[in-house]
Amino acid sequence: MNWLAHLRLSPPSPSPLLRLGNLCGDFVAGVDLATLHPELQRGIAQHRAIDRCVDAHPAVRAMRERVAPPFRRFAPVLLDVFFDHFLARDWEHYGDGASLAAFVDGVHCDLAEHAALLPPALQAALPRFSRDGWLLAYASHDGLLRVLAAMGRRVRRANPLAQGLDVLRAHEAELERTFTVLWSDLLAVRLCGEPT
Repeated sequence: MNWLAHLRLSPPSPSPLLRLGNLCGDFVAGVDLATLHPELQRGIAQHRAIDRCVDAHPAVRAMRERVAPPFRRFAPVLLDVFFDHFLARDWEHYGDGASLAAFVDGVHCDLAEHAALLPPALQAALPRFSRDGWLLAYASHDGLLRVLAAMGRRVRRANPLAQGLDVLRAHEAELERTFTVLWSDLLAVRLCGEPT
């Protein structure tokens, strides 16, 4: 699961920092987590628990094996982005009752309000995060093209991420079935209690 899913899977909490911690999980390389706010630490722990659940899920593992070279090496990243695509595209079914735009606006407001508490890498990404509409971009194939191209540019060596939409088009029905099963299982884990 990518950023949108981590934010959506964050359990309800009076503190927006818990939800933001679920986003921070991809921005803490080299950060001493003990220096972060305790609610951010809890959210990062939840982010990592979600990642472990996704990585171990049999349907996800099987789908990764179906991704052919030269994309196979990037299959975990591509699947995470594709799963966020299905979540965003079908937000009326998978969302929290608000529109996707309202949910994303809430996230952007929380990020702006608590920017000083966030890890430096996320602080640095904040201007692009809002300006480039990363979370909303997942909803369409055109948006996915932009997301994948941007991801490809951030990788130091040559990679096929900018052409990753070809993988989605080749396996879209199967990927969507995988997401449906995975999402149901992740919600069941979340509803049984917060990941630790």
